[in-house]
Amino acid sequence: MRALPAEHAIVSAGYALRDVQRWRDGRIETDQDCIAEELPIALLYNDRPHVVMMATPRDLDDFVLGFSLSEAVIDHADELSDVQIHALLEGIEVRVRIPGAHAEVLEGRRRNLTGGTSCGLCGAQALEDAVRQPAPVDAGVEIDPRALHRALDHLQDLQPLNTATGATHAAAWAHADGSIALLREDVGRHNALDKLIGAMTRAGERVSAGFAVITSRASYEMVQKAATVGIPVLAAISAPTALAIQLAESTGVTLIGFARNNSHVIYTQPHAATGSRREHAA
Repeated sequence: MRALPAEHAIVSAGYALRDVQRWRDGRIETDQDCIAEELPIALLYNDRPHVVMMATPRDLDDFVLGFSLSEAVIDHADELSDVQIHALLEGIEVRVRIPGAHAEVLEGRRRNLTGGTSCGLCGAQALEDAVRQPAPVDAGVEIDPRALHRALDHLQDLQPLNTATGATHAAAWAHADGSIALLREDVGRHNALDKLIGAMTRAGERVSAGFAVITSRASYEMVQKAATVGIPVLAAISAPTALAIQLAESTGVTLIGFARNNSHVIYTQPHAATGSRREHAA
């Protein structure tokens, strides 16, 4: 791959401006549109290629940390070091160092994935790679339904990239009272969650003290990532899949879907999101 000149720093708003022809009220007019950026991001651990993800080229430090944690490449943030991000003509290359023991485990998985924005595990070579079973999560705080919808009400206002382009997902971390502490955006829903996990880790957020909200469906990979880092409650504005529900049940994650328009559906662990935990304990 060919490196770009040094003056091409990786500073991205996440979108590009493009001239377009817009049809409106029977007339054609020239206009400018904000288009979400999507580039291949190659991730190398200890100089060994591991995965290429199509992602929005912003918050890449959060992305590599969150991906490394949610995919169980490392156990703790301080095991990731010497992060080097290089802009190339073909995309972006991210090189990181991890402990040798983790690198050996990673090599043993024999995974060299090419993930798209709708699939995070394309190319897994074994069933155990595709459906990894995380350990059960610790119990979190009870989430009042009003707190969940308080977070949902503020979600759109905190998505500048989606406001500009209409093409990105978001993952947000909210405290128990529904106040949103962190939010990350990306063209890929998996990437947005990984970026959020990285940002939460850097900020020292306690996973037991809040809940995550995603602007997408809740596929099993999203539950898998949440459970791997210990997030106890995951709320999606769209539907879950059957495997996501099964995985949430087995790991103790409270999974919520169709969270919008002042309503939602609780699929697993309902006591954590209905205020009934105390009743169960009584």
